[in-house]
Amino acid sequence: MHMKKSLLLGLIASVVMLASCGKLNKPEQITVNPGTLELKGGKVAADITGTFPAKKFAKKGVLVVTPVLKYNGQEALGEPVTYVGEKAKENGKTVSYKNGGTYSQHFEVTYVPEMKESELYLRFDARIGKKVINIPDVKIADGVITTPELAKVGKDATATTPDKFQRVIQELTEADIKFLIQQANVRSSETKSDDVKALQAAIKDAQKAERKEINKIEVAGYASPDGAQALNEKLAQNRQKAAANFLKNDLRKNKVKKDIESNITAEDWAGFQAAMENSNMQDKELVLRVLSMYSDPEEREAQIKNLSSVYGTIKDEILPALRRSRLILTTDIIGKSDDEIREIVKNDPAQLNVEELLYAATLTNDKEEKMAIYAKAANLYGDYRAWNSMGQIYFADGNIAEARRCFGKALTIKANDPDVNFNAGLAAMADNDLQQAEEYLGKAAGTTGDLDAALGLLYTKKGDYAAAKKAYGSKASNNAATQQILNEEYDAAAKTLDAVKEPNATTAYLKAVVGARTNDRNAVIANLKSAIAQDASFKTRAAGDIEFAKFAEDADFQAIVK
Repeated sequence: MHMKKSLLLGLIASVVMLASCGKLNKPEQITVNPGTLELKGGKVAADITGTFPAKKFAKKGVLVVTPVLKYNGQEALGEPVTYVGEKAKENGKTVSYKNGGTYSQHFEVTYVPEMKESELYLRFDARIGKKVINIPDVKIADGVITTPELAKVGKDATATTPDKFQRVIQELTEADIKFLIQQANVRSSETKSDDVKALQAAIKDAQKAERKEINKIEVAGYASPDGAQALNEKLAQNRQKAAANFLKNDLRKNKVKKDIESNITAEDWAGFQAAMENSNMQDKELVLRVLSMYSDPEEREAQIKNLSSVYGTIKDEILPALRRSRLILTTDIIGKSDDEIREIVKNDPAQLNVEELLYAATLTNDKEEKMAIYAKAANLYGDYRAWNSMGQIYFADGNIAEARRCFGKALTIKANDPDVNFNAGLAAMADNDLQQAEEYLGKAAGTTGDLDAALGLLYTKKGDYAAAKKAYGSKASNNAATQQILNEEYDAAAKTLDAVKEPNATTAYLKAVVGARTNDRNAVIANLKSAIAQDASFKTRAAGDIEFAKFAEDADFQAIVK
C-alpha cells in the first residue's frame, strides 16, 4: 500500500476523432504516490503523474484536470491543472501533438474524519475549439489511511502544579553570647541582648502555644582562629558549657523540659571567611586568597599575621565576633489536621490560606468537590495552580475547550510556568491546533511532564516522522510505535509494542496494523480480537480501516468486524 501504484487506463469510448487536428485524450499510465492515500500532517496529499501519448492530443484541444476526493456523498476538490494543444488560444501546459507529453499534478486537501473511506478521481473538462468533449470521472486511488489518529494525547499526561502545604513547618530562632578574648564566663550584658531575649520569649511561646512544639535546643561553642589549637578547643568547650548552663537555668525557671544538644568548633575558619566576605575591609581579597591557598590551620594563621597592613583591623573587627556561643531553637509549627481542613473548607474556606485550600482539594476523590475547591482558590487568591488543576480535570474528562480556557487563565497569571505551558500544549494538540501547541511546548522546558513524548506526538501529527523519531528516542509507547509504523519501521514498531509497560486496546490494534503491513494474517486476526475485546469501538474502526483492505474478504476478519 505504500509503494507507487500504477493504473493503466484504456482509451475511453467518447474520444473524439477529428481528421484535421487529431484526437483529444486524457492522460494514460497514471501513477499515484502514495498509491493508497494517507493522512499526514492534517492533510491528504498525493502526487499524480502520467503521459499523453503521441498524436492523440488535439492541436486546438484544452483539457482541465481536477483531482476529486469523493467521500460520504461529498467531494473535496484539488487545484485544477490545464493542458492545451499547440494551437489552442487558452493558457496552460502545452502538449505536443506529434510527441505527446507528460502529465503531473499535486493533490492536497485538509482532512476531515469522513474522508476515512474515500476514493480519489480525476475529473476532466475537455474541449476542442468550442466543442465540449464528455469524459467521465476516472478513479485512480483509494483512501485514506488514518493510522496517525492512533497517536493520541493521554488523558492523564498533564503536569501537576502541586500545593506547598506542610503539616509541620520548622522555625529557627538564634542568638549569640559573645566572650572576651581567652575567657569563657557569661557576662550579664550578653544575656540581656535583644537576640537572647527574643530566643527566651520564643521558648516560652513554643511551650505554651497549642500549635507549636519545641523540636530541639542546641548550644554551640566557638573560638576564633587565632592562638594554639589546644587552647582554642578548651575555650570552645568551656564557652559551650557556660552558655548551656545559662540556658538550662532559664529552661528550669520556665518549666521547660528539653535536653540541650551541644557541639563545638575549636577554630571558626568558616565564620572567619564569612565575616571577611561581608566586610568592607581594605585588602580583604588578599586575606581570602590566603584562605584558599592554605588549608593547614597553623599555616593559615601565620600567613594572615604576616599581613601587617590588615591584621590589626582583623584583630579588632573580625576576631571578637567569633569568640561566642550560639543558642539555636528549632520550633515545629503544627498545621491544621486533615479533618480540620475538611470542616473549614465546607463552612468557611476563606479561613484557609492558599496552600491549605489547594491541599484540601487533594483530600477528596469527588471531581465536583475538587472543582469547587479549586474554583474557590482561584476566586480568593487568583492562584494559577487552581486554574491549572481545573484544566487537568476538564482535560481528563475530554472537555478540551474548557481545559484550554483554564490553562489559558493560568498563563495570564504566570505566563512562563513550564507545567502550565506543557498542559496548554497538550490541550492544543488534542484540539488539532498544532501551531499553538508548538508555541506552548516551546515554553515548557523544565516541566514535570514528559516533554519528549509530547514533542514526538506533535511531530507525528505534523507529519515530520524523522523529528518524531528523534524526540521519542527509545521510549516504548503506543505513540512511539505509531510513528515507527508510519515511518515503515515495522520490526522496530513490533519491538516497541512488545515493550509497552501497560499494553491496552490501542497496543493490540497497532500490532494488528503491523501484521497487515507485513502480511502476517495470524497477527492481524489475533490482535484485532484482543483490541476489540478490550475496546468495542475498534470493531467499527477495523471494518472501515483501509490498513486491512487486503483482508476484507477473509472469513475470520469478517467475523471479527461484523
